[in-house]
Amino acid sequence: MSKDLQLAQAALAKGIAAFNAGDHAAAAEHLAVATRADPENVEAHHYLGGVDFHAGRFPEALRRFEIACRLAPNRPQMYIDKAMAHSKLGENEAARQCAEKAALLDPQSVPTHDLLAAFTFSGPTYADLLRMFHSHLQPRTYVEIGVSAGVSFVLVPESVRAIGIDPEPKVTAPLGPNSSIYPMTSDEYFATRDVAGDLGGLPIDLAFIDGMHQFEFALRDFINVEKYSSARSTVLIHDCYPLTRISAERERQTLFWTGDIWRLILILRKYRPDLSVSVIGAWPTGLGIVRQLDPGSTVLAEHMQEILEEYLAMDYSVLDADKPGMLARYPNDWEKIKLLLG
Repeated sequence: MSKDLQLAQAALAKGIAAFNAGDHAAAAEHLAVATRADPENVEAHHYLGGVDFHAGRFPEALRRFEIACRLAPNRPQMYIDKAMAHSKLGENEAARQCAEKAALLDPQSVPTHDLLAAFTFSGPTYADLLRMFHSHLQPRTYVEIGVSAGVSFVLVPESVRAIGIDPEPKVTAPLGPNSSIYPMTSDEYFATRDVAGDLGGLPIDLAFIDGMHQFEFALRDFINVEKYSSARSTVLIHDCYPLTRISAERERQTLFWTGDIWRLILILRKYRPDLSVSVIGAWPTGLGIVRQLDPGSTVLAEHMQEILEEYLAMDYSVLDADKPGMLARYPNDWEKIKLLLG
């Protein structure tokens, strides 16, 4: 190791120690020595960017993070920090692109995908929107497919007759007096239960489909839900605006996984033009909203085999042409969302 590299490593160690101790002024001095001794010392540039970021010097931080990305193009943290600097400068699209690069480099990182989602969507989260839908629509009945730990199911007001369906529910919170959870698949539930009886003779006013992340399951769920709905019902669909190709694969490869539910939106828009179909740009992966239902429609069921063959053959790259347009992305603005509700 040359003398300059030895000096750079020694100064870098002192700079990192000072940075971690919160002494950013001392850190900047040591790190500057490191970059002079070794202009391609990626850690020194990275930490100097951190010093500038903490001081609110976001343009300077961005320049340092850009150098770090150039020197270490395969390290996701460099792009995460660059994304944060862009965000502080109000450059949201540039921040989103950097977060997307970080997610592609580290596809197993849930926090990185959450960050990408934050730069992709603004406004209320899907859970916040669910509360708003309940408050605004005042549904008498509610059906949720894919209850899991009950994060969304527990948002249902106690007065609502609520049905949760999940083969392995993990709900620990006490249920309201009108809520029931059926530990079975949604296919089994609709095939074996007296759905109308479970609903007290009422139609499904509001439904939330968040079950299996493969489109044919969600399609069957939609068909079954619509059958027990009315023209004024609302169906919400989770995970229909994917962030990356790998997180949208049919077979799960990542912890952050939406599957190919995006295909369901394309199917409904093509085969059921009578429906009102939109996808609200809500964190983390969009929230589909379907209105103007027709419980007597048999179009989807009659064309099931044709639909499966057509959409199983469709590649994710089809969205490259116009992802927001094809998936009917809609502003995450509650005043505008209310216009969809009539």
